[in-house]
Amino acid sequence: MEEEKNKTNESVKASEAEKVEKAEKVEDTEKTEKGCGSNKAAICLASVALVAAVTSSVFSVLSYQKSSTPLTFLSSGSDGNSANFTEGSIADVVNRLSSSVVSILTSVKSTSYFGRSVESQAAGTGVIVTEDGYVLTNKHVIEGASSISVVLDDGTTYKDVKVAAVDSLNDVAFLKINDVSGLKPATLGDSKTITVGQQVVAIGNALGQYQNSVTSGVVSGTGRSLTATDSTGTMSENLSDMIQTDAAINSGNSGGPLINAAGEVIGINTATSSSAENMGFAIPIAAVKGMLSQLKDKGSAERAYLGVYTVEITADTAKTYNLPVSAGAYLYASGGTYSAIVADSPASKAGLKDKDIITAVNGAKIGAAGSLSTLIGEYKPGDTVQLAVIRDGKEIAINVTLEGYKEK
Repeated sequence: MEEEKNKTNESVKASEAEKVEKAEKVEDTEKTEKGCGSNKAAICLASVALVAAVTSSVFSVLSYQKSSTPLTFLSSGSDGNSANFTEGSIADVVNRLSSSVVSILTSVKSTSYFGRSVESQAAGTGVIVTEDGYVLTNKHVIEGASSISVVLDDGTTYKDVKVAAVDSLNDVAFLKINDVSGLKPATLGDSKTITVGQQVVAIGNALGQYQNSVTSGVVSGTGRSLTATDSTGTMSENLSDMIQTDAAINSGNSGGPLINAAGEVIGINTATSSSAENMGFAIPIAAVKGMLSQLKDKGSAERAYLGVYTVEITADTAKTYNLPVSAGAYLYASGGTYSAIVADSPASKAGLKDKDIITAVNGAKIGAAGSLSTLIGEYKPGDTVQLAVIRDGKEIAINVTLEGYKEK
């Protein structure tokens, strides 16, 4: 399954037009030459280069280590998204979370135009998710890094840090601080139940200099799709199903948490607009829970996938394809020249067919709770999920055993 190359000069593609989802990701991560801030709606990845020297080609290193401590998930039946901030409560939430939010400093070695070795530095943010040192961040924060350091809120610095896993289909990475214990993990909430207008707080390493800066706002929208570039214009990411917020997200905030009023992480801050005010974007936390569970269980992780090409169903696409629903995932290959079901994939083995409509995953409705990609991201390879499927005008249930995604 080759990644599609996007060679336009636009920095944002946030329309509700047809989107083909490859292995459950509405738009694959792509890297093209684009400038951040080249138009009025430019979206920038929210990491920051501390020394604007020469950037190198990006790569990811996998180094797995086993966790011996449990992850901190939101308790079953509880939902902090209904909570609201009261007088003084933002300070209380920030105080509880500050020791779980870290700064991530990276060094990147490259060769200059004159053939000299050049080392540049960059900074981002991360969230501690286990007591023994697993840290969640954005993939673009650590791409190309020759060394990584993690700095706690109290100034403690760890330099023995490795990349534990990366998500092949999303801008997500997991770090492991070696030989550490007693760290304070953040509590992960439920991004499936967030609502527009809900109050949130963002914490991050603003501009790579101001550690654990705090901003507040609301959820401005959900299910956003966009293309974001880095500050140099040498790399871009196609991002889907993003949470939009007016809580200020600045350069260096990438990988930091978006938090609800109950102090639970509901998103990972990833991108911001370079020109429009009060417009930031975060990856829903549901999209990373499956890989986190694997890291806890065995110290390694793969992204669970279904194996379909889809069109996101909106009011417009429902009208275009004459579909009976206004939300869901339509199994349809662009142009209709090949099957929407990947050969030998979990979807194929479960009997999914072209032009099926998936409306829910284990009862979570696609659209209201997140995209198909995000909802599948909550699970691990080997998990069996029940899909609500509309076929020939009738709703049926299909059980699918997920597998790990491997790039080809």
